[in-house]
Amino acid sequence: MALSASLLAGCGSVFAGVETLRAERKLEEARAHGAAKHAPYEFTMAEEHLAKARLEAAEADYGDAERLSQIAIGYAERALALSRARTGAGR
Repeated sequence: MALSASLLAGCGSVFAGVETLRAERKLEEARAHGAAKHAPYEFTMAEEHLAKARLEAAEADYGDAERLSQIAIGYAERALALSRARTGAGR
């Protein structure tokens, strides 16, 4: 039982790491499309949630890190969509 609990704890860091990487990539995509200028609220929220996710992961709070990374992804996707809409890049 203890072994399976430790294995599950190890998986948490993997899942959190994958989600953090996805958030980083989505944020970079949004940045490349000018989201900092065209969707500053959503872009900043994505950055802040990603920063908090990294902090939680560093403190081994992997569940929170994964959840915050997913929130960051959502904000980054909205920032990207708004930026594309405002610049006509989505057409």
